Amino acid sequence: MSIITEAELIGMKKASEAVAFTLKEMRKFAKPGISTKELDDYGGQILNDLGAKSAPYLTYGFPGWTCISVDNEFCHGIPSDKRILQEGDLINIDVSAELGGFWSDNGGSFVIGSDVNEHQKLVEASKDILHKAIYNIKGGVRISDIGFLIETEAKKRGYKVIKNLTGHGVGRSLHEAPHEIANYRDRFNQTRFKKNSVVAIETFISTTSTYAETLQDGWTMVGNKGGFMAQHEHTIVVTEGKPIILTEMNEIWN
Repeated sequence: MSIITEAELIGMKKASEAVAFTLKEMRKFAKPGISTKELDDYGGQILNDLGAKSAPYLTYGFPGWTCISVDNEFCHGIPSDKRILQEGDLINIDVSAELGGFWSDNGGSFVIGSDVNEHQKLVEASKDILHKAIYNIKGGVRISDIGFLIETEAKKRGYKVIKNLTGHGVGRSLHEAPHEIANYRDRFNQTRFKKNSVVAIETFISTTSTYAETLQDGWTMVGNKGGFMAQHEHTIVVTEGKPIILTEMNEIWN
């Protein structure tokens, strides 16, 4: 969507604060010994208390309130009472929701407890690259140039990017134009970021894979060559200068 009125900006801020607060609280609640279903129910309750509705559930009938992916699962992981979190797990939580007719999206990967499996370096790379990408976005910048920046920064650190997962426009629904904010330079994409538009910018930084494939459950995605992936995501408003980071409250950069 494009923000035209003050009321639209306020509406987007409220929806974004709901998903950002939920993500932050879920990250605090996540610990060894709890199931991903417990974690999801906790997040779902917060969204509900804030008057927000789970976007994946509302849009796709996803079997959970949030997407929780652990270790070799890259994204769209289904919360389960059988999946018990363990010390050193790499976990990704993606929270998106609708509130008052506005939709917002955010996510982040982090390590459960102490970093016994040495995933923190990958997590830090994803966070840093997202920061760099977002602060290079303004009206008129080519989407493919941001993709090039993301992939270049990943390669510098010895990582790859997932080519079939992308950021996207957001605001009046979960996925809007521009639909393909890729993590690499897609030379066929001549689209530019537009001032006042709302977009969800995401990193998909990976150890060995370059494509994500869907498992038989129809939702969970894993790497075509295995390994691990870290994702971080903010919903932002594009301006002529520094973007407005609507989901800043999630503290994924801290």
